[in-house]
Amino acid sequence: MKNFLQAVLLVVVLSSVVSCSKESLEEVPVTHAANVPAVEQALLGLVNDYRAQLGYESLAFSAVAYSYANDHTDYMIATGAISHYNFSARASSIAEEANATAVAENVAKDYPDAQAAFQGWINSESHRKTIEGNFTHTAISVKQAPDGKLYFTQLFYQQ
Repeated sequence: MKNFLQAVLLVVVLSSVVSCSKESLEEVPVTHAANVPAVEQALLGLVNDYRAQLGYESLAFSAVAYSYANDHTDYMIATGAISHYNFSARASSIAEEANATAVAENVAKDYPDAQAAFQGWINSESHRKTIEGNFTHTAISVKQAPDGKLYFTQLFYQQ
């Protein structure tokens, strides 16, 4: 119980530190159906390659985080905006299900591909710090809205 309460407290602290950005490097409309699994894999590869260049461990894929990331990406598409809405509940659930001690997330939209989303996150200090954080697991959900725009949710946790 003590570990769970510590995890929830850490989640609350992280949620106040983590921010999101909807600025894109350039507005490039996506007019075709994106190969979403390929975008997810490419973005995970970019994040892990970046971490490796800095001497950090690669992040392991988490099915638990992927489920929550997918749900949140669906929510952002439904509302038409990026947000961290309900992050505390998501983080608490991940902490409980995966025995995580810290949880964070990055979100984005309007990037045409994995490289552009990654560059947007790296150019943002708060997103970059999350990518460089002391996490062990991650999952990235990318989905295409009916208007063709891509939405991104990446969840991180320490186990």
